[in-house]
Amino acid sequence: MSTTPYQAFRVTLEDKIAHVAINRPDKVNAMNADFWREIIEIFQWIDNTDEVRVVLLTGEGKHFSSGIDLQLLAQAAAGLGDDVGRNADRLRRKILALQASFNAVDACRKPVIAAIQGYCLGGAIDLISACDMRYCSRDAQFSIKEIDMGMAADVGTLQRLPRIIGDGLMRELAYTGRMVDGEEAARIGLVNRVFDSHDALNEGVRALARQIAEKSPIAIRGTKEMIRYMRDHRVDDGLAHVATWNAAMLQSADLRVAMAAHMTKQKPDFAD
Repeated sequence: MSTTPYQAFRVTLEDKIAHVAINRPDKVNAMNADFWREIIEIFQWIDNTDEVRVVLLTGEGKHFSSGIDLQLLAQAAAGLGDDVGRNADRLRRKILALQASFNAVDACRKPVIAAIQGYCLGGAIDLISACDMRYCSRDAQFSIKEIDMGMAADVGTLQRLPRIIGDGLMRELAYTGRMVDGEEAARIGLVNRVFDSHDALNEGVRALARQIAEKSPIAIRGTKEMIRYMRDHRVDDGLAHVATWNAAMLQSADLRVAMAAHMTKQKPDFAD
């Protein structure tokens, strides 16, 4: 096992699984300045480390995350001057920088699995919307809280969540800020599955991560690339893209390893 020190996260790598845990349980894992900076560094490391094949994203303690640290919002407001144009330019650049943090999660070449317990509020919804898959414990509580703070969610929820739960339901949650429990989250497709306890959640997502880590990393990365590409393109564009991609990737040794293992009924062993 390897461990990398951060201020807002605990990051470990074991059995080709990177475990990225938000590590501010005494602050309900609120997203402070360290969080927004470090998450980009972490996912750049993940992208550049071939040994990492899958990512588990969790929150330490009773809750996944209460969203953006309110002190960070207060600091942004306190730093404004009298010039509306310059204020707007400064705030826009700040928002774009925050968006880049979750864009790094979305753009990661490795599958990212979010395991959610307790609160998942505001900015935490933006974060899990950028993940590949979401799972939760029965006590999970989800809310697009920005509406109750007098603002529109601005770091990914309104752009990514409709593709997960549908446009109409996303609008309902964004306009009302109402709470969604674990059972409803599973019913509407926000999470793939709800577990009875935190321990069962952790065990379940680790088993899933191990299963993914056993697959060809080339095939997994190609699959994720095709899925992401199709979000913004037509079917014929997607078909042309995968044809070009596989024209190279089908020459990988992984294909021969997988076929040989299938024929001999043995477990394949893929290189990083």
